[in-house]
Amino acid sequence: MFDEHWTPKILAEANGQLIKIAKGEGEIVWHSHAREDEVFLVVKGKLTIRFRDRDVELHPGELLVVPKGVEHAPTAEEETHILLIEPRSTAHTGNVESDQTVPYEDREWVNC
Repeated sequence: MFDEHWTPKILAEANGQLIKIAKGEGEIVWHSHAREDEVFLVVKGKLTIRFRDRDVELHPGELLVVPKGVEHAPTAEEETHILLIEPRSTAHTGNVESDQTVPYEDREWVNC
């Protein structure tokens, strides 16, 4: 349905939580979310969530919750498909703006 990497698409909303899909390849900028936890579920491929003190590898069917305030940088050596669940208020790259950032007003909904 789309080819862009690190640009989540919104599938649905439930109780203020957005359910998103994304493709990742390469690395997204180091960032954190001051007030929101972020849930990553790998659907296809391998995702590494880099933290300042360790890396966590996720394979299809594996899930990780990044707690609010924790700096992280998701990376994928090859194209990886990810399901994300996060509050509506979550800024794409948290406290960091870069050329990868999808502004709040530009978030895209998809029909499936």
